[in-house]
Amino acid sequence: MKKVNKFKLLAAGLLIGVAFWLLGSDFFTFMIWWEILWILGLVFMPITAQIFKGFDDNGWMYSKVIAIVICGYGVWILTSIKVVHFTTLSSVVITTLCGGSSIAYGIYGKQRKIFPWKHKELVYWEEVIFFVVFLLWTYMAGFHPAAHGTEKYMDFGFMKSMMHSTTLPSEDMWYAGKAFNYYYGGQYFAVFLTKLTGTKVEITYNLMRTMIAAFAFVLPFSLVRQMLKDKLGKRGRAWITDFGGILAGLSVSMSGNLHYIIYGKIFTLLGIREDYWFPSTTRFIGFDPPVTGDETIHEFPSYSFVLGDLHAHVINVFFVLAVLGILYAWIKRNSGKSWKQKEIFLLGLFLGIFLFSNTWDFMIYYVVICGTLFFGNLKRYLNSTDMRTGIKWSVVQWIELLLTAVLISLPFHLQFKSVMVQGIGIVKIHTAFYQFCVLWAFPLLICGLFVVSTLIKNRNFTNKKTRNLFYKINVSDLYGVVLSLCAMGLILIPEIVYVRDIYEKTAPRANTMFKLTYQAYILFALMMSYILVFFVADRIKILQETKLDNRYEKKVRLSKVQITVGGMAIILLISTCGYFINATTNWFTGFPLKNKYQTLNATAYLENAIPEDAAAIRWLNKNITGQPTVLEACGDSYKDYDNRVSAMTGLPTVLGWYVHEWLWRNNLDEENKRRTDVETIYTSTDKKEVQELLDKYEVNYIFIGSCEYQKYEGVNVALLSSLGEIVFKEENTMIVKL
Repeated sequence: MKKVNKFKLLAAGLLIGVAFWLLGSDFFTFMIWWEILWILGLVFMPITAQIFKGFDDNGWMYSKVIAIVICGYGVWILTSIKVVHFTTLSSVVITTLCGGSSIAYGIYGKQRKIFPWKHKELVYWEEVIFFVVFLLWTYMAGFHPAAHGTEKYMDFGFMKSMMHSTTLPSEDMWYAGKAFNYYYGGQYFAVFLTKLTGTKVEITYNLMRTMIAAFAFVLPFSLVRQMLKDKLGKRGRAWITDFGGILAGLSVSMSGNLHYIIYGKIFTLLGIREDYWFPSTTRFIGFDPPVTGDETIHEFPSYSFVLGDLHAHVINVFFVLAVLGILYAWIKRNSGKSWKQKEIFLLGLFLGIFLFSNTWDFMIYYVVICGTLFFGNLKRYLNSTDMRTGIKWSVVQWIELLLTAVLISLPFHLQFKSVMVQGIGIVKIHTAFYQFCVLWAFPLLICGLFVVSTLIKNRNFTNKKTRNLFYKINVSDLYGVVLSLCAMGLILIPEIVYVRDIYEKTAPRANTMFKLTYQAYILFALMMSYILVFFVADRIKILQETKLDNRYEKKVRLSKVQITVGGMAIILLISTCGYFINATTNWFTGFPLKNKYQTLNATAYLENAIPEDAAAIRWLNKNITGQPTVLEACGDSYKDYDNRVSAMTGLPTVLGWYVHEWLWRNNLDEENKRRTDVETIYTSTDKKEVQELLDKYEVNYIFIGSCEYQKYEGVNVALLSSLGEIVFKEENTMIVKL
C-alpha cells in the first residue's frame, strides 16, 4: 500500500513539474485554477455523492461542476437583486458559505460522511486524466492566445466589462449607457471564477476554455464508463469500461466527423484536393459548393476548443455534460415522487442558468430531460395496471422543472428585452443528400440500429400495450435510446423549420442548424462510444461461450463478423480524431516546440498587431476603474481591430460592432443616430455641437488612434484635445480626459 502511495505521489509531483516546465510564468495561475477546482469538488462531495450514489466515483468530476454552478449562481442572484456587489470578496464569502453548508450536510445529514467514495483508485486516476488534459489544452492555447479574430473581441469584451463592474448586468461595452441585452451567463461564470481565484482575466480567458475542454473529456469518461459497467455487469472488465470511457472522452472533445476522413484524407491522397483547412468541416453545407441563400454552420466541440472563441455554447459544454450525468444518475435510481428527488431541483437550476447563458440549450435539454423522465417513469411503473401513474409523475416533473428554471432566471428576464427571434420559418432549401450523409450517416447508422434492435429485443410480444416496449430493458440502454432519439431529432429539425432572425436573407437556418447540431454531435459521440464498445465486448463474450460447442458454428461465425465490423467502426471513430491533429497543426503555430510557446495572455498580441495603440490601451487598463465611457470609432462586426479599445478594456463606447448590436437590440434608427453622432464628434469644427454630443452620451475619455484616423477623414485633433486634458500621448495616438 505504501509503495502504491509513493508511486501516486511521485506521479503527481512529476505532472506538476512538467506543468511548471511547459507553462513558465503561466504555471501559477494554472495551478491556482486547478487547486480551486479540486477544493470545490472536495467540499461539495457530500451533496454530489447523494445524487451519484450509483456511480463508482460518486460523481467526483461532476462535483466540481455542481460546485461552480451553485456558488456562481449564489453570487449572481445576490448581485442581481442588489444584496451584494460583484467583487472578489463577495465571491469568496458566498462560495465559503455554500461550501460550509455542503460539509455540514455531510456531517449532520443522513449519510454522515463527507467524502463517501467507493473507489478511491478511480477518483485518483480521473483527477490525473483531468490534470493531463487540462495541461495539454492550456499548453496548446499558449501557441495562439490572442483574443482577436472571429468573435473573440465580443467574448473578451464581455469578460472585461464584468471585471470592471460590481453590478449585474454590467454596462454593454458597445452601447454606452445601456446594460447587456444578450445572454451573458456563460462569460459571467468565467468572470466569477476569475474573481474567486483573484487571477487576471487576460490569462483566465484562455484558462476557461481549456478547463472546459478538459471537462469535455473527463465527464464523458465518467458517464460512458458507468453506463458500460451497468450494462455489462460481471462481464464488464475494468479495461473494457475504461476503454469505453476514454473513447467517449476522445469522441466528445477531440474528434471530427467523416468530412475530415473523406475530404481531408481520401481526397488529398487521390489528389482531388491539395490541402485541408480545418474550419472547412464546419462550413460544408451551403459553402462547398456555394448555395445562394443557404449558408449554414455545423460546428462541434473540438473545433471550438481549437479556435478559442469563448461563446456561451462553448462554455455550456461542461454544464450540459453535467446535466447528462445527473439524468443518468436519476434514471438509475428513480424513486418516482418528484418533490422527493434532489435531481429535479438541480436539473431545474441548470436549465434556469441556460435561460441566461444559452437559451438554445434550455430548449434542447428541457426536451432531453423530459424525454428521460417520461421513459424512466414508464419503466418504473411497468407493473402498474396502466401507464397513468408514470405519465402523471412525468407531467408533474415537467411542470416543476419549468417553474424552477423560470424562477432561477427571473432577475435576468426582468431586465432583458428579447428582440432576436422573429418567429419560425419553413425551410425552403434543403441539405443535399450526399452532404447529409457525409456529416451524419455514420452516427445515424450506429444509433438508429441500436434504437431499433433495443426496442425489438426488449418488447414483450404477449402484451401489445406501449409500456411493454420497456419490458426488461436495461437502464443504460433505455437512457441510450432517449439520447439517440434526441440526437436524431436535432439533426432533422433544421431540414424542416428554422428560427427566423436578422440573417434570414442570406443564411436563414444557419443559427438553428448551428445550435441544434452542436448538441447532436455531443449526444452522438457519447452514444457511439457506448454502443460500439458494448457491441464488441458482448460479441466477444458470446464467442467465448459458444466456440467450444459445434452446435453453434453459425453463431460463432456471425459473432466473428460482428466483432470485425464493430472493431472497424471503433477504428473509424478513433480516426476522426485525426481532425484534432490537423486543426492543432493549422492553428497552433510551432506546437509542440517549447521555444515557440508564447503566453496565455490574451492581450499580448497588441504590441505586434497595433503597436501605435497598444500602449494607450494598456494605460486605460492600468489607470481606469469603474466603467466610464471611452469614445472610439464605431466598428463593423468581425473587422480587424474595429472597437479594439472597448473590447480589450471592457470600457463602454458609444457604439461598437454594428451588426451585433442590431441583433441584440434590433433598433437600427438609434444605432444609425449613434454612428452619425460619433463621426460628427471626431470631424466637426463646431465646438458647441461636439460638446453637446459628448454630454449626451456622458463621454469621459476620447481615444484618438489608428482606427479613428482610418475611418474618419479629417479628425479634428486640435478641437478634441482642447476639450480636456491629454492624459496619454505617444506619436499620433492620444487619450483626452474630459
